[in-house]
Amino acid sequence: MHTHDKDLLNRLKRAQGHLATIIRMIEQDRDGLEIAQQMQAVIGAMEKAKGALVADHIEHHLEEIVGPLPKEARDKLAGLGRLAKYL
Repeated sequence: MHTHDKDLLNRLKRAQGHLATIIRMIEQDRDGLEIAQQMQAVIGAMEKAKGALVADHIEHHLEEIVGPLPKEARDKLAGLGRLAKYL
């Protein structure tokens, strides 16, 4: 089990709640701009969740291959994870 699964699940559940809100907004014939803004928020939340998943996956499997990483290596790896969000 990945160490950040709880965080990832919380992110996805929040996005799920926002998506349900968007569906209700559409059913209520709300303003398109409001709906688009909410959709963008969900997309952003999903992108962050994806970035967290990918970074955690890389870290997990890297340690599986090379063993426990020292703090300095973990910090550098975290920096690469933050960079990955721009892919």
